[in-house]
Amino acid sequence: MEIWFIRHTSVDVPRGTCYGRTDVPLRDTFEEEADEVHRNIGETTFDAVYSSPLTRARRLAAYCGYPEPIVEPRVLEVDYGEWEMANFIENPTPGMLAWYEDWKNVRPPGGETFREAFLRVSGFIEELKASGKERVAVFCHGGVLICAAIYAGSIPFDDALPGAFQYGEILKIEV
Repeated sequence: MEIWFIRHTSVDVPRGTCYGRTDVPLRDTFEEEADEVHRNIGETTFDAVYSSPLTRARRLAAYCGYPEPIVEPRVLEVDYGEWEMANFIENPTPGMLAWYEDWKNVRPPGGETFREAFLRVSGFIEELKASGKERVAVFCHGGVLICAAIYAGSIPFDDALPGAFQYGEILKIEV
């Protein structure tokens, strides 16, 4: 089975903002960026198309010709809890500094650890593997692409870095 994880286009938030589950606006460059993603998908056909519930993922799916994807909450971005929309560069709290040093294991207040997000995404991939589908597309977020790459063995868990995937990037994995 081949799974295409497609990251949403760039968002209009200040640098350093934790915006994981918040439905933030896209930049004015959306159409230009979405055109490139659409070209990269080309004429590829999918047995199913999934999307995060967030507008930034669903809007890209629609732009690419999939106006009614299967909405899948397991491909939401990492939940930053009380830190949603806080800026960890301009106004870091002691907890944010600890998270910044160990972002895979530290839990934001009211949120989830990256490990928990990895387990959530892995469960979704396991379900897809058992589905009998040959190729699917998943419009999602950068953290989900990192989880998928770890799952596929492309990068070791301990070597994963935030920001490893660019806006509009497509990660294809075989499972």
